Amino acid sequence: REVNLGMTLAAPTIGAPALEMHGIRKAFPGVVALDGVELVVQAGEVHVLLGENGAGKSTLMKVLSGSVSRDAGEIEVFGSRVGLATPRAARDAGIAIIHQELALVPEMSVAENIFLGRAPSRFGLLDQARMALESTALLARLGATIVPDTLVGSLSIAQQQLVEIARALSLDARIVIMDEPTSALTEREAERLFDVIRGLTARGTAVIYISHRLDEIFAIGNRITVLRDGRNVATRDVLAADRRALVRLMADRDVEASVPVSVLRTIGRPMLRVERLSRGHVLHDVSFSVHAGEIVGFAGLLGARRTEVARALFGLEPFDTGTIFVDEQRREIRSPRDAIAAGIGFVTEDRKREGLVLERSVRDNIVLPILGSLSRFGFVNQVLENKTATNAVRDRRIRTSSVRQLARNLSGGNQQKVVLAKWLATGARVLLLDEPTRGVDVGAKQEIYQLIEALVAQGVAIVLMSSELPEVLALSDRVLVMRAGRIAGEFVRADATAERVMACAVGL
Repeated sequence: REVNLGMTLAAPTIGAPALEMHGIRKAFPGVVALDGVELVVQAGEVHVLLGENGAGKSTLMKVLSGSVSRDAGEIEVFGSRVGLATPRAARDAGIAIIHQELALVPEMSVAENIFLGRAPSRFGLLDQARMALESTALLARLGATIVPDTLVGSLSIAQQQLVEIARALSLDARIVIMDEPTSALTEREAERLFDVIRGLTARGTAVIYISHRLDEIFAIGNRITVLRDGRNVATRDVLAADRRALVRLMADRDVEASVPVSVLRTIGRPMLRVERLSRGHVLHDVSFSVHAGEIVGFAGLLGARRTEVARALFGLEPFDTGTIFVDEQRREIRSPRDAIAAGIGFVTEDRKREGLVLERSVRDNIVLPILGSLSRFGFVNQVLENKTATNAVRDRRIRTSSVRQLARNLSGGNQQKVVLAKWLATGARVLLLDEPTRGVDVGAKQEIYQLIEALVAQGVAIVLMSSELPEVLALSDRVLVMRAGRIAGEFVRADATAERVMACAVGL
């Protein structure tokens, strides 16, 4: 049954304008994020918003969802002009958003997160039974079997994404914004989401869909609007759109949309060797090595425990048994401090929560792990600090107004480059990259791929964890397949095909 604990909204007429945004402008210190953007979305369509990171997509949706105030422009929802000054006002107008960066409360349960701020009550008390029932029904629509009283903080990123989607569905909104909703989902979960989207649009709901994955855009979208540098570039029907033309519109340059095939490399001495790493029921006798100038990719389905390996190696999660060698020397790694001292850097899959200090500047984030080497007698050498950050911004092509700009105000792709720059500043010889291109646009992906290639050419050893199998296959010299916390198979580049890797991942 349908769940709607909010206000009752009139059923939309399919094909009528659901949303009209005219002349939307928004500026942050040093950056004009939106410069007169126009967007018209019809009821019953999936309208794709496309553009590089920093093009203004997420800011435009934050304006629409009431979390960011616009400086100028008008918004109409089903013919009525609306202010949308707060998220509550947007919700009352029938607008729901599924955030790219999850907006959940880790210390609360799944059910409490789904109905946060509008929980049902009975006789003046919180109706836990109803919340659990409604949450189970919503998650079932997504093919998920998450227990409603589970703490959100204990869930994987993919499971949290499903909770975020369920919360938006619970609003029964007339306009649903989906910002990179499949970024942490498996192929099966994504297909289930597409079925949900088709059901929504069949009822006249308008869906605004933001994604960098061109395949899914063409599978689910009806029309595409391209933004670049905070301005409209074009609107196209999906059936008449050309993929390469869209990439050129996004980047204003020719960009190869596929993952590049890495060149053959000169492999050096072992830089990281892991022997029989185990942790309870999570990791089981994980053993592997990575050499200087080599990329070893980890593949596997949801729940394979790839991320847990990286977090254990960086000292973020304990392990029961196992031995770690870095540059052929045994190292005791029980904390991130130990890992950094051993020459290991970790680009986490959740850059906003674990990779960056969002309220600090680009400079502060880049030099954070090396402040000790920039200080003398307790005072930081600001000249050297600025020089280090400025060089990193130049070398990593980080688009920012200055090294003093807050990390929060950068696009997702540029935030990821700051995280990479931070670890490169430490001189790390081993890099653990967990979903390094998650939520990153086509152009920024290419720059990250080029950076990875440059690093391995310099002798850095890279461990790559990615849910995008084409990325793993194209970049890796060897592919390790994980299943249920174990390494289920290993393939050299010549033998690593999608079919073989997937068969190993599912146990065939």
